[in-house]
Amino acid sequence: MAATAASAGCGVAVDAGYHDISLTVGGVERHAVSYVPSAYNGTDKLAVVFDFHGSNSYPRAQMRRSSWDKVAEREGFIVLAPQGSLDGKPPGTHAWNVPGVTSQAGGLDEIAYIKSAIETVKQDYCIDPTRIYASGYSGGGRMLSAYICSGADDFAAAGFVNSLRVGLPVERRDGKWGPDPASCKPARPVSIMAFAGVKDEANPYAGGGKAYWQYGFKTALQRWAELDGCKGNGTSASIDGVTFSLFDTCMSGARIATYEFAEGNHDWPRPSAKANVIAAAAEAQAGVVKVSAGKKQSFDPNVDPASRMWDFFAKANMTDVVATAAQPIGKAKAVAVCAGDAASVSGNAEGLSAEGMTCSNSQPTDQRRSGLGAKGAL
Repeated sequence: MAATAASAGCGVAVDAGYHDISLTVGGVERHAVSYVPSAYNGTDKLAVVFDFHGSNSYPRAQMRRSSWDKVAEREGFIVLAPQGSLDGKPPGTHAWNVPGVTSQAGGLDEIAYIKSAIETVKQDYCIDPTRIYASGYSGGGRMLSAYICSGADDFAAAGFVNSLRVGLPVERRDGKWGPDPASCKPARPVSIMAFAGVKDEANPYAGGGKAYWQYGFKTALQRWAELDGCKGNGTSASIDGVTFSLFDTCMSGARIATYEFAEGNHDWPRPSAKANVIAAAAEAQAGVVKVSAGKKQSFDPNVDPASRMWDFFAKANMTDVVATAAQPIGKAKAVAVCAGDAASVSGNAEGLSAEGMTCSNSQPTDQRRSGLGAKGAL
């Protein structure tokens, strides 16, 4: 039955480009936007990447920010950008009703909506159900975290930009914040790639900030490594203020890869213009290198998250490769160039407002207070 459902969209012609999608969940009409690449023929089963927007944004704005549509056109896969149920602060924008965090009026069951959106994609397009991935920016990453933490088993791998969470935050009696283990129970080890700016003031790298955030990036990373059963402390290397880290000995072939930007803020990271010119001239791009004993792993610090995540997703379950890059190109540094979640909103309402999800810790929680149900939190 699963194979039949997964193939339901095969044999049906679909025009390339953007498509507005409506689906009814719990008697309420919900919306999303898809991007179908020119390579789509209705016969070959393609991969799908879900692209979750941040607060005070919307699907098409998120695709413009992430460039997932451009990567999809180049590589030949489908993108689906779902829309959160909450109204954002600027007219025409939206946010996610993250379970356990948001208490804003009008919030709907986002877990049920995401499940329905996945089934809709299976019905409407010719896809490979084993290659459904997801990426979340800021509040979208918080929502994606909540979905995986709920035990849903739909995404083969996931990526997080300024949003790595692994359960709801709790403050223990020792005064330290960490993820609540009871609020994050993934169905299986999950390969993830995460990006973080050390100078992010919206979702602080070291923790703190709004009630739903509190614990930092390193704490979230450690907890994911525990949940994925990773051995050792991982490996890391730094070039031009960008640090790449990798846990590649985890259960069930899962891997965890991260990029940390010493000068990064809450903006979506992008390579510098100079790096793009050099890369084009050299016909170079982020790729996959084999991990071999005795060789020092290197990487390209000129990071485009969508391209890097796609490489990672494609190799997430293989045993001898990881998604990283070859030798760095020149001295160009990675810099952020787009408006972030906390940016002011322009006339077309492309600004976003900060958020993140929260996670769990192997230590006893001995809970003192939590970030659950933060009034008005987006």
